[in-house]
Amino acid sequence: MNAHEIRNAYLKFFEDRGHVQIKRAPLVLKDDPTTLFTGSGMQPMIPYLLGEPHPEGRRIVDSQTCLRAQDIDDIGDNRHTTFFEMLGNWSMGDYFKQQQIDWMWEFLSDIVKLDMSKIYVTCYGGNEKYDIPKDEEAAKVWQGLFEKAGLSNDVAEIGSEEAGYVRGIKDGERIFYYDGSKNWWSRNGNEENTPVGDPCGPDSEMFYDFETPHNPEYGEYCHPNCDCGRFMEIGNNVFMAYRKVAEGKFEELEQKNIDHGSGLERIAAAKLNDPDVFKISLMWPIIEKLEKLSGKTYDSHTNAMRVIADHLRAATFLAVDGCVPSNKEQGYVMRRLLRRAIRFAFELGVEQNFMEEIVPVIADLYHDDFPEVAEKREEVIAVLVKEEKVFRQTLRKGSHYLRRELEIVFEKTKVIINDPKTHGGDFTIPGSEYFGGLLFTLYDTHGYPYELGLEVLYEELSKLENLGYFAKIPWNSSQIKEEFDKKMQEQRERSQTAAKGTFKGGLGGQTLQHKKYHTATHLMYQALRDVLGDHVVQRGSNITEERLRFDFSHPEKVTREQLDEVERIVNEQIAKDLKVNFAEYPTQVAREEMGALGQFGDRYGETVKVYKMIADGEDKPFSFEICGGPHVDHTLQLFEDGKKFKILKEEASSAGIRRIKAVLV
Repeated sequence: MNAHEIRNAYLKFFEDRGHVQIKRAPLVLKDDPTTLFTGSGMQPMIPYLLGEPHPEGRRIVDSQTCLRAQDIDDIGDNRHTTFFEMLGNWSMGDYFKQQQIDWMWEFLSDIVKLDMSKIYVTCYGGNEKYDIPKDEEAAKVWQGLFEKAGLSNDVAEIGSEEAGYVRGIKDGERIFYYDGSKNWWSRNGNEENTPVGDPCGPDSEMFYDFETPHNPEYGEYCHPNCDCGRFMEIGNNVFMAYRKVAEGKFEELEQKNIDHGSGLERIAAAKLNDPDVFKISLMWPIIEKLEKLSGKTYDSHTNAMRVIADHLRAATFLAVDGCVPSNKEQGYVMRRLLRRAIRFAFELGVEQNFMEEIVPVIADLYHDDFPEVAEKREEVIAVLVKEEKVFRQTLRKGSHYLRRELEIVFEKTKVIINDPKTHGGDFTIPGSEYFGGLLFTLYDTHGYPYELGLEVLYEELSKLENLGYFAKIPWNSSQIKEEFDKKMQEQRERSQTAAKGTFKGGLGGQTLQHKKYHTATHLMYQALRDVLGDHVVQRGSNITEERLRFDFSHPEKVTREQLDEVERIVNEQIAKDLKVNFAEYPTQVAREEMGALGQFGDRYGETVKVYKMIADGEDKPFSFEICGGPHVDHTLQLFEDGKKFKILKEEASSAGIRRIKAVLV
């Protein structure tokens, strides 16, 4: 059973059990400033897990394409990918632990036909401080299933991941209790870090044992959560049973939910009994194409081929979902993926444009399950090839810049070595710290890969060696890399600080301030149409806790008088204390019959939420717009603390597109 067959079998399995299959959400979620990408199957399901009724019912199943940019630097091992598919099923207040675990066992054993003797599971060990009990219910269900299959089913107390490395696994143990750092789900981690007001709960993870030898570098003994490569997590069952109501206090939810996610690529690898996910049917054809283009083998250039295969698969789906390479946000990540792929193509000796050869392979792999990839094949090729040509030119310019800088430095070095007195003492012989910093500057400013920069450095240093100067330059390749990594880490820390508050797999963007600015955006959109005309159409938006940004179609600069009128209308409507509510409608009805505003495209399913903002006693709403939310309950909340709506800036975003930044101040 290959990956394609596993995906279809999973969807059918749960459809046969009363679940409704929904389409995947795009990788780039529009109008959501809290996250760069869809990083999990549950992300688009958040409103329904919080209690909103899903238009398709209480049981949902899908295969969601996901992208996690934080994994880029890990690509090259046998299990990490930036792009992956998450097989997901949900129960919103319907079935719970017993049924979920039974079904996952049935799917893995009877449908996929995995060797269940290689399955190990973890459960939540409880927390006395917060009066949350150990999840004995889930453990007992697993025990019964293993016993029925004639397998060992002993339960072990592990506690923390660190304790696992000290304790290890004893004969017969199959089920392991871990603390909240490993088996508690919330958007911010363990029980203590769970945000007040959020749903949360214990989870039970499923691991496959590839029986590879333990690597003691990770710890003295192996255990399911060890990173040595023996165990691979293939799925997680989240039992959303609690809500944190105050610091240190949790209450059970009235509506208990199931949120299950399994990595398609990882289940496919388990089916092959091979921990290398790049050998599954969704990846191996890309590897084979790279072998053909380069004339090299996967075994001899494993790391490079893994990076290229993963990054081009991710970039292809990003392009399908409307993303283009740029220097900010999602476009920056896409550009980084493509440039890393090109850099590793150089390592393979593939110096001609090769992306137009790879995209058709990827399109064919997803032709039946995600036909939009094949339909947009030529558009994707155009986007990727354009970036490839630009970066190859960047590589040429970067090489020229680096050689010029080194030439200047080495000329000064020769002067110092030959006659130190002729030099004013303002220059010292460069060493590893200098070279590491130079290569980082080249990488950071020009996007020039470290490995290629190091090759050029070696070439130039060898010239000095021939001239007899080489031995007098204090450099060391490992120290150069240390300096480069040091500066890279400093940059990452700056980036992480800047990105603080970005979505981490849960309920980001639900703060009151976000809701206020989201509501203000709707009001301003309608006010712009009232002042400028119905040709105004939303082209993008971004909301933070400090301001809103709104892009819209308009052929010319908006005058100060027009902006003042928009401000007046928005503040007038806020003062009316419009009620904000929503209802579900068929997409076609909302768009064509009801005239709801919205950005219509692939991201909408058959049913949409339409938000209405209307004053008491009035028949016609001021704003009537398709939107996923969230919003305030009534507009007067925007005036809290004496604030008013104010437009700070209006400018061109691109040809025919204007941009407004506004605040509540």
